[in-house]
Amino acid sequence: MNEVVQELPEKAEVPESTIETQSDAVSLRELVGDVDTSGELSREMMCLAKAVYFESRGESLDGQLAVARVIVNRAESQRFPDDYCSVVTQRSQFSFVRGGRIPDPKRGTRAWTKAKAIARIAHRDMWDSPAHDALFFHATHVRPRWAGRLTARATIENHVFYK
Repeated sequence: MNEVVQELPEKAEVPESTIETQSDAVSLRELVGDVDTSGELSREMMCLAKAVYFESRGESLDGQLAVARVIVNRAESQRFPDDYCSVVTQRSQFSFVRGGRIPDPKRGTRAWTKAKAIARIAHRDMWDSPAHDALFFHATHVRPRWAGRLTARATIENHVFYK
């Protein structure tokens, strides 16, 4: 019987979940600048970054992080699908999703680079957000029926976040 040997890759890939989560950054802006956004994103991280880009690219970094935290929190909750792509494409949850598909961002822009950094920061829980435990949000210019049944956690620019 011949032994089966699988060759090891030259450089081992490190899963997102095992990457260091500590930072010496003194501000979220500094942390966003420090996060490496040059590598390829996994499918799940791509969904999270696209959601940040389309839902909140016009917001401050705090607002973008809060939106990302809601998606991460939903994926970790028993009440929602258990992965970022399923959370983002869940029916009637995000207005930029059309027919279950997330559009492509304008790659190479500062907004896309920031969205990728914010996605990594939220995924790795590298920065605290006022909406750290929120599962829901809506724009401040609307008042959905469901909002009255929940406790508001934070208002960040144009969004209200709820637990």
